Amino acid sequence: QVQLVESGGGLVQAGGSLRLSCAASGRTLSSYTMGWFRQGPGKEREFVAAITETGARTYYADSVKGRFTISRDNAKNTVYLQMSNLKPEDTAVYYCAAKNVLFSGNIYLTSGYNYWGQGTQVTVSS
Repeated sequence: QVQLVESGGGLVQAGGSLRLSCAASGRTLSSYTMGWFRQGPGKEREFVAAITETGARTYYADSVKGRFTISRDNAKNTVYLQMSNLKPEDTAVYYCAAKNVLFSGNIYLTSGYNYWGQGTQVTVSS
């Protein structure tokens, strides 16, 4: 089992920045592809970014490309999402997710992940 805890959310003005963290316990993250998803008010949960086990490859939704950066520190068992130039439409609950390398799920889909955190709220004011 992997337990994931997100932190770093909050209220920020448009154009501002936030860094989200996802700390894992129970297992080392070095065997997991990690993803960030978000769910805005009245919307379905959507893919934001993902990073492979070693950090060699990253993937982004078009809506955040160039503004968000996903990274990981396997020694600290933590994944990060640096968000810059935030927009009101980025307002959502942000979730961290882990996908075991042996699990053949699609990294762009919620069904592609084995474990989820509880989420952290990000609110961007205009």
